[in-house]
Amino acid sequence: MRLRLATYNIHACVGSDGRFDPERIVQVLEELDAAVVALQEVEHHRVEGQDLLDYLAAAAGLTAIAGPTLLRGTRDYGNALLTRLPVLAVKRIDLSVADREPRGALDVALAWGPLRMQVVATHLGLRPGERRWQTRRLLTLFESTSADLAALLGDLNEWLLWGRPLRWLRRHFPVIANPPTYPARFPLFALDRIWVRPRALVRNLQAHHSPVARMASDHLPLKALLIRHPTWKSGNREPDPG
Repeated sequence: MRLRLATYNIHACVGSDGRFDPERIVQVLEELDAAVVALQEVEHHRVEGQDLLDYLAAAAGLTAIAGPTLLRGTRDYGNALLTRLPVLAVKRIDLSVADREPRGALDVALAWGPLRMQVVATHLGLRPGERRWQTRRLLTLFESTSADLAALLGDLNEWLLWGRPLRWLRRHFPVIANPPTYPARFPLFALDRIWVRPRALVRNLQAHHSPVARMASDHLPLKALLIRHPTWKSGNREPDPG
């Protein structure tokens, strides 16, 4: 009845000390002990004979779903989802805007016991106009879902609390206070976000402040604990508070 979600911009496994060290990311993933983890800035090069994403997934005991946005000659780069839940369906959504870095999202259906869960993992653009268009596109994914619960996880790159993307998201998802996660050593900005509907499932949401997490990337991970009542079954909706 308990499920932990997390989102983590791993900065291609380059820590705040400038060192490439996938083992630190693995250690953070083990500390999180989450059943669903959205990753951003995943660099798909080789580590001990494996693709980096496969290496992280195997070390953490999770299944990997890749969502590359930049396809390069030697290695790819982009989003990913790690999970220990059964995967029911996967869609890769293009959120690219002309003349800007390609962006995308993973729209994944998972089984949490008898419930169908929609998880969208993403990393939005740096310019306000990009994020506005990308947010509108993401909201269409949730409007057409038949899932029992839905979650948006990722680095939204939204610095302004009063920006239109956050206002639009609050209309669809009940408000959850997301703590700052960037920069990792002295977090000031809530760039990384977890949004869940129904809101009543969320019992705790916080940044992960362990010593290794403050070094492993330029972002801290964000984690949320969901708890559902044993009598809540598929097709039922727990009311959102107030």
